[in-house]
Amino acid sequence: MGKNRAPVRAVGVGISVVLLVAGAAACTSDDKKGAAGAGAAATAGAPSAAPTTKGPEAFSAAGYRGLKPGTTKDAGLATGALETAPVSLLDGCTDFVYKGGPAPDQARMTAEAATEARYKDLNAKADAASGKAPAPAGTVPPNASAKDAAAAAAGSAAAAKDSAATAKLMADATQSIVDLMVARETKEKAYLATGRVSFAAAGLRELVAPAEARTAEGIGAGATLEALQQAYGAKGLQAAKSGKYVLPVEGQQGWQYEFTMDGGNVAGMALVNRELKCV
Repeated sequence: MGKNRAPVRAVGVGISVVLLVAGAAACTSDDKKGAAGAGAAATAGAPSAAPTTKGPEAFSAAGYRGLKPGTTKDAGLATGALETAPVSLLDGCTDFVYKGGPAPDQARMTAEAATEARYKDLNAKADAASGKAPAPAGTVPPNASAKDAAAAAAGSAAAAKDSAATAKLMADATQSIVDLMVARETKEKAYLATGRVSFAAAGLRELVAPAEARTAEGIGAGATLEALQQAYGAKGLQAAKSGKYVLPVEGQQGWQYEFTMDGGNVAGMALVNRELKCV
């Protein structure tokens, strides 16, 4: 019996080792199953890879910040997208900036009002003067006396004086038109980067995009002329006499996009209907 004890012990040790190895393998297998199950659960509860947030709003005639063709001034202010204090009243339209935009420049607005008032006054006088027949120059009959000659000379001098006054009035009226155009351009440049919204009596007339805005095709401030032409060349983009590029809005009579250029790049863009009168 003593001779057989060692082999039995060896067999017992071997069985123990086998059981330990099997148990370890089982644990490892269970751990892998648990990890796989946890991974599957995590995968099932993960959000979709597709983005759930909307991108930046495109600048278009369909609407920008709640504003679009046909929007009235009151409705536009009710959107909360605009500051409520006007930044310009030039030409009879009322202009606002987007929320957070620059405060009204009272000095510029006062200058605009004075320029427009002078334009209206001088051109009304010029229109009235152009409707008057010029005073006839004095004539001297063949057998006229010295008194008659003097009267004729006085008449000629008066006519010349009237002509000079009329000529000066016409020149001043013409200059007032130039001054008004400069005031319009100054206003446009002042809000080219921040954006501006202009309302006529009938509603929205001009929607100027802020610098960060982009169309659905990716066009906005900084875009090259080549990119602009590639995006809209086949859709009716044309160079205007003003130096801007214009693009008619499909399905919106009178409305067009205007792209202001600075060298070979877009400096600003607007949606506008110039057929709408301010007053």
